[in-house]
Amino acid sequence: MRFMLFVYPSETGEGGGPTLELVEAMNRYNEELAKAGALLALDGLHPPATATRLSFAPGSERPTVTDAPFTESKEFVGGYWIIQARSQEEAVEWASRAPVGDGTIEVRRIAEGSDYPPEIEAAARLSQEPPEQTLAE
Repeated sequence: MRFMLFVYPSETGEGGGPTLELVEAMNRYNEELAKAGALLALDGLHPPATATRLSFAPGSERPTVTDAPFTESKEFVGGYWIIQARSQEEAVEWASRAPVGDGTIEVRRIAEGSDYPPEIEAAARLSQEPPEQTLAE
């Protein structure tokens, strides 16, 4: 099973970026995930102040595009891991070891075709395989 671990940094953590100590600890954690064969992909994200949102409404031909800042944002994803684990419990155990400092991690299972009825699984198939997931460099 694949899981996505969303990192929500604290509101105070958005400002100046991570410390050297946090980056070193995070790299040790990422190496541990990789050595265990659990790490599939990971990335940190730029703050929401640099983002653009597209809002879709039924019956609209085009989405509404809004540039940041978003005053209604209370939580934002600061980064993510995609890991492989045998169970939700194992994924939570991996997440509990992450050196996030001041923040939150949300663990969610990635949906697979076999989670749906056969007709839905067939309708969702792509005509060609997407490229392999890669790790951030």
